Amino acid sequence: MMNYTELQNDRRKFLALTGLTLREFQLLLPAFARAYERLYLPDQTFAGEPRQRFAGGGRKAVLHTPEQKLLFLLVYLKTYPLQTLLGELFELSQPRVNQWIHRLLPILQATLDELGVLPERDPGHFAQSQAASGETPRLIIDGTERRRQRPKNPEKQAAHYSGKKKTHSDKNVIIANLPSNRIGFLSGTYAGKTHDKKVADQEDLSYPPGTVLYKDTGFQGYEPAVKETCQAKKKATRRKPYEC
Repeated sequence: MMNYTELQNDRRKFLALTGLTLREFQLLLPAFARAYERLYLPDQTFAGEPRQRFAGGGRKAVLHTPEQKLLFLLVYLKTYPLQTLLGELFELSQPRVNQWIHRLLPILQATLDELGVLPERDPGHFAQSQAASGETPRLIIDGTERRRQRPKNPEKQAAHYSGKKKTHSDKNVIIANLPSNRIGFLSGTYAGKTHDKKVADQEDLSYPPGTVLYKDTGFQGYEPAVKETCQAKKKATRRKPYEC
């Protein structure tokens, strides 16, 4: 069984399985535990009914501690295994894995919201959120794709087939802040075949004043109302990776 107590001693494996360093995990853990206690009160069952016995009574759950709950969820989000495989790793049945995933995902979202690290989802509010952070508006825009199950419908198959990734995928556009290396904006989800620039045009983002925006060739022709845009060029001798 995958166990936090043992896994924390192998920091390289811990990072590979969770996507976080041990220090980042420990910073996230207290807020995660508070969010869990707020949503699932100790004197109530998961269904919201009063408990017939004290919390902690009976057989100990596999995901009893906050550390184990957070580890379980991060492994799922980082590696995205089949639920049956995740159940083998944590000694849970597939239905119980499904229940825990749906139970813990809102907890993690509330945790990230409490810590102020959730990316902005509203294109119209992005400029305000960046201005409120007080960070220098040097931003990078890029498209990300993740694999998805192949649709059965032929039309959906064609829409979600990404020639770039040679697989069926979903696409989002993200914007990262250079000084902080933090994701500041996450777009809606589009079919993998959708071009990066088309996604950015449909999102109709507003940028904070004085923004310098770095982009790659997937956004060629995308010129929003910013101070300056810089597009990546192919690597060549004595040439900067970005040209403005």
